[in-house]
Amino acid sequence: MNAAEQARGLEVTTKIAAIVNLFKSEFPDAKADLNPWRNDPDTRELVDPDSIDIGFHFPGWSRRFQSRSILVQIRFYQDPLEGYQRLIGLEMAGFNHQGEAWRLSTVDSWQLVGKYQPAVEVAPKLKHFCRQVFELFS
Repeated sequence: MNAAEQARGLEVTTKIAAIVNLFKSEFPDAKADLNPWRNDPDTRELVDPDSIDIGFHFPGWSRRFQSRSILVQIRFYQDPLEGYQRLIGLEMAGFNHQGEAWRLSTVDSWQLVGKYQPAVEVAPKLKHFCRQVFELFS
């Protein structure tokens, strides 16, 4: 779900701002988009209500990232018995003019997969960002 829609209370809003700052500390050229999803019925059907989704856009196409935009989805599990959310992982995807260029999932093996891979020095920074988000929600 769009980060802007998830920012309902001070705690979540503060964490969303921290996530943006963590990403920008690794990749200062990126511009955050708290509403990466369109608000149409088809898109709404695909959106995970238990996630915080943030887009990051670069000024033009980035050779280092092999993309112009990155979608970060922070996924949670809502425990109905305990009544709390638990972070289960992050999904990141880089997009170029042809669509999805690459994907990184912390739910599985933390490996970058896709037709167009970011530069070698970018992968450790993306993974470091993911670890920092886990620390933020621990």
